[in-house]
Amino acid sequence: MNATPFRGGGRVLGIAAAVAAAGLGLTALGALGDPRRALGAYLVAFVYWLGIALGALILLGALHATKARWPVVLRRFLETIPLTIPLFAVLFLPIALGMRHLFLWVEPAGLTGELLHVVEHKRPYLNVPFFLARAALYFAVWTVVGALLRRWSVRQDQAGGHALTAAQRRLGTGALPFLALTLSFAAFDWMMSLDPRFYSTIFGVYWFAGSFLGAFAVLVLAARATRALPDHFGAHLNADHVHSLGKFLLAFTAFWAYIAFSQFMLIWIANIPEEVPWYVVRTGSPWGRVGIALAVGHFAIPFALLLSRDLKRDVRRLAWVAGWLLLVHYLDLYWVIMPRLHPDGPSPSWMDLTAFAGVGAAFLAALVLRMRGAATIPVRDPYLEESLRYQPQ
Repeated sequence: MNATPFRGGGRVLGIAAAVAAAGLGLTALGALGDPRRALGAYLVAFVYWLGIALGALILLGALHATKARWPVVLRRFLETIPLTIPLFAVLFLPIALGMRHLFLWVEPAGLTGELLHVVEHKRPYLNVPFFLARAALYFAVWTVVGALLRRWSVRQDQAGGHALTAAQRRLGTGALPFLALTLSFAAFDWMMSLDPRFYSTIFGVYWFAGSFLGAFAVLVLAARATRALPDHFGAHLNADHVHSLGKFLLAFTAFWAYIAFSQFMLIWIANIPEEVPWYVVRTGSPWGRVGIALAVGHFAIPFALLLSRDLKRDVRRLAWVAGWLLLVHYLDLYWVIMPRLHPDGPSPSWMDLTAFAGVGAAFLAALVLRMRGAATIPVRDPYLEESLRYQPQ
């Protein structure tokens, strides 16, 4: 197995950096005229791409916790995705600087009645210093865990042996509760607090479900893109590897639908005045058609397609399903965030596209940049040969 550090990707890196600069720059120009709309589009893009990085980090921890051997061949790419998280700490700055345009609780002077009462009641938690301190804690936890798992894996390329594998497994297992808690609270802070009256104990799981599914979709697309490159993980995947990735796509498509329906059902049955308005906006207005599109596009269509064993074993066809899932995942987060800005119905803007492209291209550029300097496969992992011969019993 070739242990030569990866030095390629220069063309992709250059294009991605240019698109990132153009997309973020245009979004910043849009913010000069309509900061509220620009920040809304930016927030959707931010939680979309960051969620995929966090989904990859949690998946990596889960694979270490379960001592899984079959995905060793694709683990290096999975380890690289969370290394983009420091970029998102920088990209969080526009949200921090423009908080008053997004979050009602930042400047409650103009609020009255029940909404003012709710905001004042939550003031010990929903205040700017504590909000920013929590964000710093989230990024610190995610960055440290991701960096250590990657560092020990790369060090193993030279040292070999089982000691570093054991260290990765201990950290991956021990970090999972902290990753779950920080992701949940980040979802509460950055999305649920857009409407201070809304309350859901599984909202963090809802964001996780879509993001985790997105991480698998990115893995499938990367496997397809590197299929013809001999030193990359995609060239070493057999049909059983691809089949397993397809089965995960199927499983977490169903899991996302289960969590989405569970949250809706519990709030609908309880019929609590503080919780119902969030869904009234998203089901009783033109946003309701978006909700129906999600039920069909995010669950029914991919679920039906992924029932096919032949499709799940064909990386080319599976990549089309993965791309579709990434598309509807964006629609999902758009449906979660944008009704706060436009309760009467969807109001698409060119800034939705520039923000999505800008943050996404920055994510891609950082990913390619962090892939450089190390082998694309963990070449001295003690279970690599077993992974290459993967064949489920």
